[in-house]
Amino acid sequence: MSDEEIVDAVEEVEEEVAEMNVLDALKEVLKKALVHDGLRKGLHECAKALDRRSARLCCLAKDCENEEYKKLIRALCAEGEVSVIMVDSGKDLGAWCGLAKLDADGEVKKAVRTSCAVITDFGEETRALSVLLDYLQKQADGEE
Repeated sequence: MSDEEIVDAVEEVEEEVAEMNVLDALKEVLKKALVHDGLRKGLHECAKALDRRSARLCCLAKDCENEEYKKLIRALCAEGEVSVIMVDSGKDLGAWCGLAKLDADGEVKKAVRTSCAVITDFGEETRALSVLLDYLQKQADGEE
């Protein structure tokens, strides 16, 4: 691959990422996982999935007050080499995981707060999944 081809490929990826940000991609991937029965919510289900090494991706809420909870999930993720995405609000994470009541317009009326969600099966390959996996790869490369 020539330098010019590499630059063109990088520009294409940057354009795709600009069209869909990481949070939108995460929402879509969580919904696909929910439909394909590949989503685990809450401490008990997430800990079991992480312990069994069936988890592919973990979402953890930043506003979780319990430090032991966050420590346990991070440790299990590190042990199983599972990527962790931090989400600002547990209410948002709960709504994205389908733990919400919707009004007639499809807007979230009441959401149950969840501090952790784990994806065990992404379902089908989508553009959102590729955007999310590219983001996680960049994060992993930045840590090394």
